[in-house]
Formats: sequence, C-alpha cells, structure tokens
Amino acid sequence: MHIVTGGAGFIGSNLVRSLIDRGADDVIVVDDLTDGHKFANISDLAIADYLDKDELLDRLASDKGFAKKITAILHQGACSETTEWNGRYMMQTNYHYSKTLLHHCLDHRVQFIYASSAAVYGASSEFVEDPLFENPLNVYGYSKIQFDRYVRRTVRDSDSQVVGLRYFNVYGPREQHKGSMASVAFHFNNQVRDDGEARLFSGSDGYADGEQLRDFIYVDDACNVNLWFLDHPDASGIFNTGTGRAQSFNDVANAVIQWHGKGRIRYVPFPDHLVGAYQSFTQASLAQLRQSGCDVEFRPVEVGVKDYLDQIG
Repeated sequence: MHIVTGGAGFIGSNLVRSLIDRGADDVIVVDDLTDGHKFANISDLAIADYLDKDELLDRLASDKGFAKKITAILHQGACSETTEWNGRYMMQTNYHYSKTLLHHCLDHRVQFIYASSAAVYGASSEFVEDPLFENPLNVYGYSKIQFDRYVRRTVRDSDSQVVGLRYFNVYGPREQHKGSMASVAFHFNNQVRDDGEARLFSGSDGYADGEQLRDFIYVDDACNVNLWFLDHPDASGIFNTGTGRAQSFNDVANAVIQWHGKGRIRYVPFPDHLVGAYQSFTQASLAQLRQSGCDVEFRPVEVGVKDYLDQIG
C-alpha cells in the first residue's frame, strides 16, 4: 500500500497519477481539503482511499492491520507558502508531523521518501547537499532544513530507506490551486492568453531584464525521481531534485509565447520588498543524485513548457 501525503496538492497529485499509471491500485491520498478546490487534482484518479492528514496519524497509532499494509510513504504534504510567517504552524505542519511519519517508517521498515526544498539554500550561491551551503531565508526554508538535519542525525545507522528530495522550481499540470505560489510558467501562460504579454521583473542583482536564473524542473521529471528511489530501496540520502541547468525567466516566457504563437514580453519594475530577499540564481548540483545511481533525465524549459501547455491547453 502506497501512502502519498499532500496527494491532492501539486507534486503529490502528479505522483499519485504516476503511481496509478504504472499499475498501482493501492494508492491512498492523504491531505487537508479545507481548500476544497484541490479536489480537482484527484477527481480523475482511481485512488484506493482518502484520509485527512490528522486521521492518518490516528490510524498509524491505533490500527495495526492498516499500518502493516503500508509498503511506502511518499511524504509530499507541507505548508509550502514561503510568505507564511506563523512559525508555530509551520513547524507543527512541516517538522513535527514529518518526524512522526519518519519514526513510523523506521520502526516498521517502511520506505520513506519525503519532499525537502531548495529553499534550504536561501541566499547561497552553491547548491550542494552540504550544511556549509544551507542558509534559509524564511521560516518555510527553516522548517525544511530542520527536518533534513533531524534525518541526518536520526538515520545514520538505519538500514531502512529514507530519502529527502530537495525540489527546485517545479512546474506543470495540477498547480492551478496554488494561486500566487504557482509557477511562472503557469502565470506567463495566463498572461499571454488573456493580455497578449508576459510580465517579467526588470534586472536585479547584476542580471539584465528577465535574465535572473532558476533551475526549472518539470513535475513529471520530479515524479520520476521519486519512482526511481521507490524502485531502489537500498538507496538513501538527501538529494537535489532539479535539472542541474539554470535557465532564465526570459527562456520560460519565450517558450510560452512560442507555444501560443503570439505575445510579447513586458518588463515591470523589480519590487522594493524583494530587494535582498530574492533568489536571482539557483542551479542544482546533481553529483550526489547521480552517485546514488539515479539516471532520470530532465527536460529543458523549451521541452517542459510545451509538454505542460499541451496538457492544459
């Protein structure tokens, strides 16, 4: 039985789809549907069951028959709002909940693959899975690095699989519920469709207009990394999950414009409130991921954006 927490969210619902597409008929989605709009992400998926995120912890503690059926927990659930500053809520949701799932998996030898984040690197200019380069800028990033640190301390001598995946800038279908936190590909598509123009920030941190660089990864590729580790239970560790290639916001906008066959780019002033608190460059080091044996290939923006827009029209 496969448990996917955050299974009605963006990456989680795509991961559920990926599991079902390859024949899994035992996928249980765990989420918090207070925002009922997220139902659209799983309405077309033949899941085995749905549980609220609090109900899962109760079932793990009280239902031994249920717990024994679990072969893997793919823990994608989190508060991912980088603008959320309620640290108590963030730590309860992202840190303490994750610790409970981790210990269940260690105690019962269940595969545990969880979502970390490139937000742990913050203002760093190096993106290597090493404490030297981990410097989060917000409490979301702190909640993620604190759990990574806990994993490093806790599972040193364990032979049970524990994998943390530090997602970079993920884009793709089933992200419409994320609003302002959705990818720039999503927003540029809406802007070009509705207004005929993609609006990008002007230059900052020494970068020309729209030339700030991020590691943009298509969601199917991120899911494929999860599936690779699921198929290789002897591999454990914390790994970057990006393409290893930094591309500009101009690249994303131009891929959207090319797909539509129309549109233009307009640059807007860089917001004052983001000065000094904005990542102008991210690029995943894939050395440790490749050393694990993971051979998933990552598509560039020009291919990924086309695949994305082909799906959502």
